Formats: sequence, structure tokens, C-alpha cells
Amino acid sequence: MKPIVTAFFDEATNTISYVVQDPNGKSCAVIDSVLDFDYSSGRTDTKSADAIIAFVQKEGLQVEWLLESHVHADHLSAAPYIQEKVGGKIGIGDRIKIVQDTFGKVFNEGTEFQRDGSQFDELFVEGDSVHIGQLRADVLHTPGHTPACLTYVIGDTAFVGDTLFMPDFGTARCDFPGGSSETLYASIQKILALPDETRIFVGHDYKAPGRDEFAWETTVGEQKAKNIHVGEGKTKDDFVEMRDTRDATLAMPKLIIPSLQVNMRAGQMPEPDEQGDVFLKVPVNKL
Repeated sequence: MKPIVTAFFDEATNTISYVVQDPNGKSCAVIDSVLDFDYSSGRTDTKSADAIIAFVQKEGLQVEWLLESHVHADHLSAAPYIQEKVGGKIGIGDRIKIVQDTFGKVFNEGTEFQRDGSQFDELFVEGDSVHIGQLRADVLHTPGHTPACLTYVIGDTAFVGDTLFMPDFGTARCDFPGGSSETLYASIQKILALPDETRIFVGHDYKAPGRDEFAWETTVGEQKAKNIHVGEGKTKDDFVEMRDTRDATLAMPKLIIPSLQVNMRAGQMPEPDEQGDVFLKVPVNKL
């Protein structure tokens, strides 16, 4: 089946969120939503999420799933807010438990922070599938960027999160805790084993040098032929050397500290204090 895909680009974080609709009905899923956050003031905003909600309501869609490709380090998830407004179950990979354990320690969350993934409605493993109306979404475990990364294969499409970017930009970084360039290479080969005509939708675009417009749709065939990091049959050894060298030069994402604390909680803020105020922690010399 060929799902109807509507993209929502958030220029502040270069994130693309998607509404994926059953072409024969009104069921849909929302993938990788964004909660706007101004780090300098500590204020949130729902402009990006409201655009998705307005689209869903205008089209008369029924949100079945709010799918996360991984625990994002560059934006906050709006899944709980969208769930409150239009429904849907929040799903992520089962390896979220590893991410929660790692960053529960980094942020000194204590024993009250549950590290069992229970903040999410559904935890997926390789081979799982869910339905969006008559559409079937199959789950591929594609770690390397993080331990919990998933690719959702829905009809003739694959939503790859941060694993792959547009062919002229390459692949995800692997230097976060639990990341691995060798593992990422293997995960990418799993994606590239899909039929060449499979449409790939990426989680971010940074407009590679020489390209004037943002872009987020490509194909497996195009990635195999043109991806600057893994295309044209590049070997694992070449990829690992390139990726590790490049990652050593990269700064941390601007919103990594608030994003991880919120996203490992399925998009919820930490518990408020006795006065009802919410605080995020800044670990010193930990990242």
C-alpha cells in the first residue's frame, strides 16, 4: 500500500515530523513530533504540534499511534500534548530501557525515575507490527545512533529517524552514549536491503552545501547509489573510520540537555516540586 504522507518541517531544529495516513480511510500515525522550546528563557510552546493537530482535525483523521524513532537529543517530543488533544498510543523501541538507565545516571534521577519504559504505551522489538487502519507498520531495530533507534516500514515507505539523512548529507552521528559506528553500518544495510523503490523519509535535513531547498524524501535505490557515506558499496571499515573521525569534531546538539530529560519520559516534564514548578538539570562535565 502507498500511505499518504504529510510532512511538517520545524526549521528551529531541522526536524521533520510526519502524519502517515491510511489511503483507504481516516486512520493515521504521527511520527517524531516537536514541542517548541526556547532554551534561553526555559519556555515551551506548542506551535509546531498545533499545526499537526489542526491538520488532523481539518482532515477528520483518527490518530492511532504517536511513534518515536528514538530518544531525540535535538528536540523535545510533543507526543503527550498531541495525545491529550487527539488521542493515539505512544510507542518507541524496547531498548529505551538502556537509554533510561544511562541518562538516569547522567541526570542523577534517583530511584523515583522508572527505567522500565513504563512511561510509554507500547515498546517495540524487531519484527513487531502494528496497524494504522488497513496499513501495517513493521518495526526494524536500527541502532547505532542510539541503542533504541527504530525504522518504521509502512507500506511502500520507511521512516528512518536519524539513521540516514538525504544522500548528499550522509548518516547519523554515533558518539552519543550507547552509539556505535559499526552497529550503525549494519543497521543501514538492513534498510538498504528493502526494495529500491521504497520511499525513505528522514528525520532531519540540514540542507547540504550546494543545495538550495530543504528536502526529506528519497528512496532506497537513491541512497544505495548516492549516499556520500554509505553509497556505491562503501565498506564497513571505510565507513567506521570516516564516521568516528567526523564525530570527534562535532559539538553536542544545542537542546541535548532538556531533550534527553523530557524524551526519556515519553515527552513528559520531570515531576514538579511542592510549589508546582518544573526544573530541568544541567549536568556539569557529563556529556
